[in-house]
Order: sequence, then C-alpha cells, then structure tokens
Amino acid sequence: MLDDFMTRAALAGIGVACAAAPLGSFVVWRRMAYFGDATAHAAILGVALSLALQISIFAGAVAVALAMALTVTVLTGRGYAMDTLLGVLAHSALAFGLVAVSFLSGIRIDLMAYLFGDILAVSRGDLAVIWGGAVLVVALIGWRWSALLTSTLSPDLAHASGIDPRREQLILTLALAITVAVAIKVVGVLLIAAMLIIPAAAARPLSHTPEQMALFGAVIGAVSAVAGLHSAYLLDTPAGPSIVCVAAIFFALTSVVRGLRA
Repeated sequence: MLDDFMTRAALAGIGVACAAAPLGSFVVWRRMAYFGDATAHAAILGVALSLALQISIFAGAVAVALAMALTVTVLTGRGYAMDTLLGVLAHSALAFGLVAVSFLSGIRIDLMAYLFGDILAVSRGDLAVIWGGAVLVVALIGWRWSALLTSTLSPDLAHASGIDPRREQLILTLALAITVAVAIKVVGVLLIAAMLIIPAAAARPLSHTPEQMALFGAVIGAVSAVAGLHSAYLLDTPAGPSIVCVAAIFFALTSVVRGLRA
C-alpha cells in the first residue's frame, strides 16, 4: 500500500494535521500566529545548515526553529515589542537561510520544495519522521493539556495553582519547533503557519470545549489534506497550496455558520 505515492502523501498530510491541530488551538487562543510564522521561516536556515553539516534536515530544522522561538521568548519585554522582534528575526532568518543555500556547492536542492512543500515526494522514511513527530507533539500537548489551558486562560491563576506559565510557554515552543520540522516536507515553510492556524480557526465556531476544538481541528486538517491532494490531482495544481485552499474553504463555511448563529 505504501508503494503508492498518493497514499504516502495522504498519510503525511494526515500526520501533519494531527500534530498541528492541538498546537494550532493554542496558537489561536494565545494569538501567536506571527510567532508560528517566524518559527517556520527560521526552518530554512536549519535546512541550509543541515545540508552543509551533512546532518538530518529534521534535526537541523528543529534546532534552528527552537533557537528562534527561545530567542524571541527571552528578548520579549526587554525593550523590544513582540511583533518587532518577530518581524526582524523571521525575515532575517529566512534571508540568511536563502543566502546560505546559495553557497552550498555540489549539493542539489529544490528550494521551492522547502518553501512550498513537496508532499508527493514523501518517502517511507519521511513518513516515519512525520508520524513520529506527530505522536511526540500530541503526547507532549496531551501530557501538559490542563497546565497549558490554565496558563493560557490566566497567568495569575496558573501561578496560584503552582504552574509556571514560562515553562508552559517553553513546552509550546518545543512542540511548535517539532511541528515545523515535520511539516516542512508537506506544505513548506511558507504554508506551515496556515496549517497551524486555519483548521483550528475553522473548528472554533463548531466547538463548545477546548478538547472539541482540538479534535475538530484535526478532522478539518486531515480532510483538507486528503481533499486538497485529490483536487491537486484532478486540476493539476500544486499540492501544498491546494491543501491550504481547502482548509480556507472550511474556515469560510464555519464563519458563515457562526454568522447564522449570531
């Protein structure tokens, strides 16, 4: 079954959706959309360093994405606004990554595949990495779910309950770095933030509890991946952007539902 490239692509998309849904819910609740975008942009620098040092691209992307997220977390509140830091670091990391790639001699790299994804080229090894990362992210978020919700709702309430909000922020940062690293092959760094935000945002009007939002977000993301692949096959369009387009349609439909309920 896994010899069929479309089957591997569908499984890869579903794996990314499972990882992105619970994390994307927290990104939406905490208004961290630009934070996720900046972390994704930094992954290109990780790809360049991985190829230069001949190490796993997954490891390089995780390391640089985590370094970016930690840098923003440490510098925020020290004379720099969050949006300013994210803007400077995100575009700087992307620019340095693209420049670093141009210096790689003797290494063939399809830059467009890393920018916009190449889900149809996912191998069995890539599939193992994607699902391994997805399981790790879901387990990490599930383990800290109650503490993450409390610190998201109110840092003061979290302190009163013996929960350190900064520690929970670091856990989210780690999960975000892993998700970026596993999704880079599927939708590329420029569309990762869309897969984090859009399914979760689409699930919000349909949900009555945080758990429902995470679950519905995963379902919407998985259906978007499969439907996007199918439409890309029928219409001969890019697979990664097609997946995001389907997710955007879900968001539009659920927004209509929210408007009718209001």
